[in-house]
Amino acid sequence: MARRGKKPKGRPVNGWMVLDKPKGMGSTDAVSKLKWLYFAQKAGHAGTLDPLASGMLPIAFGDATKTVPFIMDGRKVYRFAVRWGAETTTDDTEGPVTKTSELRPNRAAIEAILPNYVGEITQVPPAFSAIKIGGERAYDLARDGEVVEMAPRTVEVVRLDIVEEPDGETTVFEAECGKGTYVRAIARDLGRDLGCFGHVVDLRRISVGAFAEDDMVPLDELLEAAEEGRETLDAEAVEAGVKARVVDFKPLDEYLVPAETALADLYEVMLSDEQASRVLSGNPVILRGRDAPVFCEEAFATGHGRLIALGAIEEGSFKPKRVFGGRG
Repeated sequence: MARRGKKPKGRPVNGWMVLDKPKGMGSTDAVSKLKWLYFAQKAGHAGTLDPLASGMLPIAFGDATKTVPFIMDGRKVYRFAVRWGAETTTDDTEGPVTKTSELRPNRAAIEAILPNYVGEITQVPPAFSAIKIGGERAYDLARDGEVVEMAPRTVEVVRLDIVEEPDGETTVFEAECGKGTYVRAIARDLGRDLGCFGHVVDLRRISVGAFAEDDMVPLDELLEAAEEGRETLDAEAVEAGVKARVVDFKPLDEYLVPAETALADLYEVMLSDEQASRVLSGNPVILRGRDAPVFCEEAFATGHGRLIALGAIEEGSFKPKRVFGGRG
């Protein structure tokens, strides 16, 4: 007798939530919080953000989790403050100071070396990072007192600008960079090159892939939206400590961004209802029209008012490789 699959718990929520993660909250904790808040069947994030950092943490629900790699591979923008005069074990405020200096660099000195940090550069990631060494996270090994040897890696920094100098001890930068870049390592290396040492005292991610700073939603705003949708309890239930459930998710769902937003850099194939039904069954469709491309390595198809599939265009046909939501 065939065993029936266990019914997923929660709602079949689909889309992206671009969370403005507060300081002190881990990325996994943020996903768990939003999954609970939305009562969603499936959720995941697109790129870890340190607990000490704030800012953009894109969280995918349902079918949107299939588009996570396109966000993780996209460029990211960080705004970070570097305090001069001290280097720490963690390259931020969490670890103890290991080196100090009385020297403080002026703006001209900093700007003179910034070109060295733009383009394809080689950096040694911080010992306290999520990189795996022999199957273990580097930060776990470092916290256990082991000496962690991090291999240099090549990363891309598109731009690195000074945006503010709040005092003589601190410089605020904005960096646009590719996957795998550590701004804590940039701060550490800048300090060493300037002969004054440095570490990050504030870090905020303001852009990831197709998502911009204006897309971010604070957690408190989502909590307020959840309150709007909670059931009303009578005085007796409140006194007994009964928790009100969210019964109307409309206020929360209004913050969701369509799954295809993550695919802004790909070619979009807009399908008729008939074509969409064929693609949802896993079949290719011939693209009509004078401007239809003959070949495209990566493309996505929309139809029935939603994202249908990821695939490729070969010899004038869209061929689905990953279908969203099955037969519709």
